[in-house]
Amino acid sequence: MATETQIRIGVMGCADIARKVSRAIHLAPNATIAAVASRSLEKAKAFATANNYPESTKIHGSYESLLEDPEIDALYVPLPTSLHVEWAIKAAEKGKHILLEKPVAMNVTEFDKIVAACEANGVQIMDGTMWVHNPRTALLKEFLSDSERFGQLKTVQSCFSFAGDEDFLKNDIRVKPGLDGLGALGDAGWYAIRATLLANNFELPKTVTAFPGAVLNEAGVILSCGASLSWEDGRTATIYCSFLANLTMEITAIGTKGTLRVHDFIIPYKETEASFTTSTKAWFNDLVTAWVSPPSEHTVKTELPQEACMVREFARLVGEIKNNGAKPDGYWPSISRKTQLVVDAVKESVDKNYQQISLSGR
Repeated sequence: MATETQIRIGVMGCADIARKVSRAIHLAPNATIAAVASRSLEKAKAFATANNYPESTKIHGSYESLLEDPEIDALYVPLPTSLHVEWAIKAAEKGKHILLEKPVAMNVTEFDKIVAACEANGVQIMDGTMWVHNPRTALLKEFLSDSERFGQLKTVQSCFSFAGDEDFLKNDIRVKPGLDGLGALGDAGWYAIRATLLANNFELPKTVTAFPGAVLNEAGVILSCGASLSWEDGRTATIYCSFLANLTMEITAIGTKGTLRVHDFIIPYKETEASFTTSTKAWFNDLVTAWVSPPSEHTVKTELPQEACMVREFARLVGEIKNNGAKPDGYWPSISRKTQLVVDAVKESVDKNYQQISLSGR
């Protein structure tokens, strides 16, 4: 049973990712799964059993029924992107806090409607980008903001690719226009864009231009694309995302004095630790045959998996609102919106034959 301090979370939809987040809710000390809903009672029951839900978990045979449950503080929403705007607004109107899977919406106009509903009803919203909650990420930010070790950021490259099999490329919701219609851009590109924004202290780029050569399926959904981003002061970034290339997830950020590299930024090689490399004022030996100071590796131990850290932080914010009358934290929707804005700009550039898209005033 939930203790007084535990935030009671309802899981809205039995998507594959909900398995991982359900485990995260079990692991987070300040949260518990109080209910699960699917469009069929049987599916919800089977999902609860398969994922070791507590016996006290309520099983709902419809999303509406879950929204009406008075013993739920917050919802985890892993529904297809096209359904986010409808169900997130309904959840906010019922006073339920929302942990929303990414991408947060099909476009920023939809997301703004979700945020308006959250603000009107005093509910917290956070997107399901797990890696930013890994303790490693705080150290990445620390290095990037160090004027001695890193200096000023000049450029950042980030990519996320994985090779979907035939079944994935034919049947997964991420290749279906009516479900997760943003394809590889909304799924994998979201992470690479978030990484470039994080390195740039969440300052939006001035322009976004997709690279020629994006691959779309017959339904017009992006399977692979890349883009360049540029800022007012000359900073640049490139992102690449694909369902058609080997599993790779990289961040390289280069400053005037230092370089940061992360090779497993979205899902660490090991669940119990996460590493990154840094170099500062690197140079060659006299004969230029070797480096004088090769990069150094830093490893962070993780007591809780990053997705459980995410749930813990979400539940902490909800608890502050519920128990102490705090206001929702606007940081999380603001970075979701910026990520979505860049996703939208890349898509617009692809749709407009790789035209440069200006983000001024958005």
